[in-house]
Order: sequence, then structure tokens, then C-alpha cells
Amino acid sequence: MSQAVPAGQKLWSGGKSPYNVEYGKLMMWFFLMSDAFTFGAFLISYGSIRFASNSWPDPNHVFRNFPLIGEMNIPLAFVSLMTFILIMSSVTMVLAVTCGHNNDRKGVIKWMIWTIIGGLAFLSCQAWEWTNLHSEGAWWGSIATEAGSHFLNANGSTPTTNFSNFFFTITGFHGFHVFSGVIINIIMLIKAWRGDFDKRGHYLMIEKAGLYWHFVDLVWVFVFTCFYLL
Repeated sequence: MSQAVPAGQKLWSGGKSPYNVEYGKLMMWFFLMSDAFTFGAFLISYGSIRFASNSWPDPNHVFRNFPLIGEMNIPLAFVSLMTFILIMSSVTMVLAVTCGHNNDRKGVIKWMIWTIIGGLAFLSCQAWEWTNLHSEGAWWGSIATEAGSHFLNANGSTPTTNFSNFFFTITGFHGFHVFSGVIINIIMLIKAWRGDFDKRGHYLMIEKAGLYWHFVDLVWVFVFTCFYLL
């Protein structure tokens, strides 16, 4: 039979409680877990179709262009630049969170600005890539199949729209998350600029925004691997 806990008595007395997590931060972790399941479902569906197919477009041919240069002999050069930009934005977010822990308002503002610039640069790169692929005949429900098309399967056979449908859906879903993260970071920047966090006495909201941004960066690693490397 359970006994009532006297008022004022703590349930944990063994040092630092493992359950002592701020509510908003805990809810952010729950949200990221649910979002991870959504991305996981997308990528598992893609993998199932990809490896059930006899052949698939070669990413070395599909993603061969670079802005203002055209075709390059270095495969995947542009997406590597995109990945570098996103990783560096994650580094600047870490620095912003660190400054927040030290109540360094100027540092938070500086590194949040750089994080936002990195996010906008990534979105700009993705917009160019989408535009380039669309001009070459790839979009939802359509893909170029004529001779000489860069979307032909690796064995030379005619591709299906599975590649374009999955690519634009999953990278678009990820791009929406990056866009959402940029908006959140802009809001955090404005609040830091106004001194809202100094009034509260902590920069916990910057840490929560950082969790979301790092999640977006981590998901890109899986998207990059599935579409550009395999």
C-alpha cells in the first residue's frame, strides 16, 4: 500500500536528480524524437524502393553542376559545399549557446547572426539546386528519360519518377525545417538584442533553439548519405 509523501519532502535525495530537466527543454526533446520518427519513415521508405529497384540514377551524374561554373569533374562538389555551410552553422550555434551559459549577450548576438547567415546560405544553395534540376527535367511526378539525360539509371535504363519524388519530398521537408530554424533563430536574436534574456537571468531559450538546429544538421547527414552517396 502506497504512503502519502509529507509536504515539503523531496522524492530524490541521492545528489543531483536525473529528472531535474526544465519543462520546455524536455518538451523540445519529445518533439525532436517525434520528428526523428517522421524523417526515419521517409528515409526507410526511400531505402526500400531504392534497393528494390534493379538500377537507380547515378548521383555522380545527377549532381554534377556548380553555380556559375557548370559541369565539374569533381562529383558532388556543390552538395559538399552545402554540407560544410550547415556544419559550420552548427558550430556557430554551439558558440552562441556557450555565450548564453556565460550570460554574454554580445557573444550570443554575434554568433546567432552567423548561424542565421549560414542557414540562409544553405537555403539559397538548395533553391539553386532545385532550380537546376527542374531545368534539366526533374520534378515531382516527372523526370527526363531521353537519351543523354543525366537522370538515366546507372545501367543506362529508363528511370522512374521514384527518384525525383523522393528527392524533392525529403529534401523539401528538410529544407522546411531549416527555414523554420532560421525563423526561430531570428526570433531568438531579436529577444537577445532587446535584452529579454538578461531580464530573465538566463539564456535557456538559446539552448532550446540550439537543440532544434543541431537536429536539423544531424538529419542532413542521413539525407546527404542516402541521396548523394549511395
